[in-house]
Amino acid sequence: MDFEIEIVTLSKQGGRDYNEDAFGHWNDERHVLCVVADGAGGHGGGDVASAVVRRSVLDGFAAQPGIDAGALRQLLERANLDVVARQAEGGKLAAMRSTVVLAAVDLQAQQLTFAHCGDSRAYLLRGGAVARRTTDHSLVQQMVAGGMLDEEGARLHPQRNMLLSALGSVDPAPEIAVSERIALQVGDVLLLCTDGLWEPLGDTCLLDTLRQSRDASQWVEKLDAQVKARAKPGHDNYTALALWVHEDDETTRLML
Repeated sequence: MDFEIEIVTLSKQGGRDYNEDAFGHWNDERHVLCVVADGAGGHGGGDVASAVVRRSVLDGFAAQPGIDAGALRQLLERANLDVVARQAEGGKLAAMRSTVVLAAVDLQAQQLTFAHCGDSRAYLLRGGAVARRTTDHSLVQQMVAGGMLDEEGARLHPQRNMLLSALGSVDPAPEIAVSERIALQVGDVLLLCTDGLWEPLGDTCLLDTLRQSRDASQWVEKLDAQVKARAKPGHDNYTALALWVHEDDETTRLML
């Protein structure tokens, strides 16, 4: 069965003065790469870091597309070094960092692989449930793993923004997680997002709005409305990249 892939994106500054998030996607006849990055370090720092990560990942994947776990790990290792190289310029760039999450899809094999560093997330939503979700590199996620917090408690914890890993460091090297290959099915929905989106909403809201939506555009509109309704004043930038897998009886097409 052939796929039709619909991709819809959203990125807003929220209650901040500027947007430090970045996103992008690339495709050819066989492969699709989607990436979201969340910079830190202030204006002229965080926004540069996330833009460096986006460009590094997209250029690297375009040069050698594929969903091999080792190659995707190398993509993020290279992006990390690219951020470190820009830090050497000093000033506001010296302390900049960025999270990153990506999804690489092989349309021919109908498989995908996730890779990430930090607390920007990838979700695979299937049959009205969360089938897969990346695990944040954060203090509160460590507390969840240790049984000290549940997911809802972690989402509201005062130290929820404390990262244990991000791109922009050589010693120690950032922690990079890469999934195994995951089979894609018609009806699957992928979401890549920064913490500015998942934190005020939670997984239940993501699923409730998805069930009310007929396509990616409508879902992203609902997510945007929910963030505006639920987030506190001065809330973080928020970015979402939704990839919806539709059935296509004729041929694989991309709706970008």
